[in-house]
Amino acid sequence: MDVREIARALVLERHPDARAAFLGGSVLTDRRTARSDLDVVVLLGGPPAPYRESLRYRGWPVELFVHTADTWHDFVTPEIAQRNSALLWMCADGALVLDADGTGARLAETAKRLANAGPPPVTETALEDARYALTDLLDDVAVCGDAGERLFVVTDIARRTAELALLTHGTWLGGGKWLARRLEPVAPALAARLDEAARAALTGAPESLVAVATEVLDAAGGPVWEGYRRSGPRRTA
Repeated sequence: MDVREIARALVLERHPDARAAFLGGSVLTDRRTARSDLDVVVLLGGPPAPYRESLRYRGWPVELFVHTADTWHDFVTPEIAQRNSALLWMCADGALVLDADGTGARLAETAKRLANAGPPPVTETALEDARYALTDLLDDVAVCGDAGERLFVVTDIARRTAELALLTHGTWLGGGKWLARRLEPVAPALAARLDEAARAALTGAPESLVAVATEVLDAAGGPVWEGYRRSGPRRTA
């Protein structure tokens, strides 16, 4: 049975009154693997939405994201502000497997419009914060002699370098494997370069990793450390 049919059967079995449902994720692409799961977004008219559940159905691991139209927007809006919304993309790029009353078609149109519009402009503050964090980590890796500490410093440098590259290009961010996938259109060689450099850095040779990260830093405006300042929230009387 096709994965779209399996997703539809799951939704109808668990929520026969569902207004719409989408199947998203890698399972619909040529990146599908033997361990791919079914990412299913379900739209209901009310409770028990919203909730999220992990389960197994007909042998498939399933991530179920159940919302109403309103709660979908409640979740997606702040995620867009953070430049990273898996829920948005599951509906923008996913397959509409159920649409009882037109809700799915309307939401798909909205999701595509929001995704194509791109994330909000990067603020100077956000860009400077990202540059500062990466600058600080590069200082750490240059003198890090403990293997355990080095592991986390190196992996953090790789992640923050990728995120800074995406911020510089004004594109969406991503988590996990999606960070590499977001890089492909704007910096197609960067993930591979970071992989090679990080492997060397983990053995105690951080020079290549520092070079790659510095290259991305320079494109974003350069390192930031001395003179960096942020004020915390202030209590009002």
